[in-house]
Amino acid sequence: MIISVTWEPTGDGKRVISLADNHILLWDLQESSSQAVLASSASLEGKGQLKFTSGRWSPHHNGTQVATANDTAVRGWDTRSMRSSRWPALIFQGPCQSHSLRRSPMCCWRSRSPCHHWERHQVGARLGSAGTHRGWAPRAPAGQAGVTPAPCAVSRSQTYCIENAHGQLVRDLDFNPNKQYYLASCGDDCKVKFWDTRDVTEPVKTLEEHSHWVWNVRYNHSHDQLVLTGSSDSRVILSNMVSISSEPFGHLVDDDDLSDQEERRPEEKSQEPPQDSVIATYEEHEDSVYAVDWSSADPWLFASLSYDGRLVINRVPRALKYHILL
Repeated sequence: MIISVTWEPTGDGKRVISLADNHILLWDLQESSSQAVLASSASLEGKGQLKFTSGRWSPHHNGTQVATANDTAVRGWDTRSMRSSRWPALIFQGPCQSHSLRRSPMCCWRSRSPCHHWERHQVGARLGSAGTHRGWAPRAPAGQAGVTPAPCAVSRSQTYCIENAHGQLVRDLDFNPNKQYYLASCGDDCKVKFWDTRDVTEPVKTLEEHSHWVWNVRYNHSHDQLVLTGSSDSRVILSNMVSISSEPFGHLVDDDDLSDQEERRPEEKSQEPPQDSVIATYEEHEDSVYAVDWSSADPWLFASLSYDGRLVINRVPRALKYHILL
């Protein structure tokens, strides 16, 4: 069963990572052929029926690292050390068709290809008649009560492993687009955690603003201090995580660029750096929010999608927008 498909964030966009049960598969999309060739693969190893729940391809390190979630664990994979494997190729009938993958009206805005929003595995509700909502089946997922997560053994293909990243099932992951090594995760323990993958003993920051499962976490593509989360508590929360962003002291200006009048304001220079905070809580939804995402065209625009099919589009507050820009 195909769980998710992620396009290569860098390069020519001809490679795709798919997660199928406990297998991570790297596909090469050849323009001269209607088939996708399997370049390499790796598998989760351990007792029980291990299955991935989410995966993201890092935009850093020349596209060689992928992060996945299964049960309560988060793992990093090196695509260069994944071995070759004999899996059947995906047959593409056209630019947006496949026997193995189907498009889904998920709440996603992504650049590069208009055809890379694929259906997650089947869940309990549909949005109209076109497909399923974004998320995973809430029916007794692995890592819930009565299910013991598998040990987090690191294989040759893995670069790091966070065994108990969350107290319950890990739902989603996202890489900081502007700061290497930084990864965000969220899960059924109602928490959002931020990790430095060079040292995964403890998260660098933890948010506990939601009161139910957190299904999605998304960094803003341009201003990585802006973090969006959606939860089963029917709320969307926009946070300002400036302390762990690529600009923890705000927008820095060279002294040579200051005018004489600006140089006469020492009190402004001595101001403390901005603090992490919740910018806004949006409560327009009446049901669980299963998907949130930023616009790929407008960095101040984002959307959220709930179980009942309601799509809500919001903007970053104008005061914060100009505070970031000016």
